[in-house]
Amino acid sequence: MTTQPQNEPGDLFTSAADYARHRPGIPPEVVSLLADTMRDADRPVLLDLGSGTGQVPAALLAAVPRIDRVDLVDPDQDMLRQASAALEPLLGGHPAGFHPVKAEDFTPPFDGYRADLITCARSFHWMDRSAVLTMADRVTTPAAAVAIMGDGSLWTHRAPWTAALKQLIQSYLGEERRAGTGGVYAGPGRRYEDDLAASPFHQLTEHAFPVRRLWTPEKVVGYLRSTSFARPDLFGDRHDRFEAETLKLLERHSERGGLVEDAVFTVLLARRPGGEA
Repeated sequence: MTTQPQNEPGDLFTSAADYARHRPGIPPEVVSLLADTMRDADRPVLLDLGSGTGQVPAALLAAVPRIDRVDLVDPDQDMLRQASAALEPLLGGHPAGFHPVKAEDFTPPFDGYRADLITCARSFHWMDRSAVLTMADRVTTPAAAVAIMGDGSLWTHRAPWTAALKQLIQSYLGEERRAGTGGVYAGPGRRYEDDLAASPFHQLTEHAFPVRRLWTPEKVVGYLRSTSFARPDLFGDRHDRFEAETLKLLERHSERGGLVEDAVFTVLLARRPGGEA
């Protein structure tokens, strides 16, 4: 039985459709690494935090059809609706839960619930990380893994075209990076490695996967609509003008060899001491 997402507004991202359409997917090497963490579980349960439109569960369900249950946690109801539609063909009758709450507020859907893998992709920085890891300790099997992963964004990527793009955004919205309607972005404060070291999941391995992406100007514009730092309503009635300027800027840079992003997708894979490596 699938528990459908309920109404819970989010305030960081405006268009779940743009998010689903334009956000880069999970590299296949990362999918293989995550799939391997569940190799000894007969009926593995996946808990995905900060799920967005369900990229991680979709990739893992395709790679590990024996996953017996998935639970997606995200405070944005529209993201979960997109995720529900994407996962339905992949579930094969297995149950899925869609939980419109903050990650730290997740509660198990039934007594005895235990996850074999918790994933958190490109979203740990939005969370109360200590509380999330405390929650994770309550709802996982003894050998469970927690995977914290991400690859930065076009705001942080260093290339001539992303530097010019960032400068254009700042000319409209100010020097500081915006974070939805709530103000400016504040970084995590300390490293994720330190968060994990202070948690029960302090047996840690780090995996880095180089990724090269080729963007079109139109794809970048769609991606920007899906971000917290360049969502359309931040620009007010200037958004159409911003997008027109962005396209012109990116088309100029594209003529010089394309819009290339050389990123590194990093996975911090953490377990309790004595858990499987």
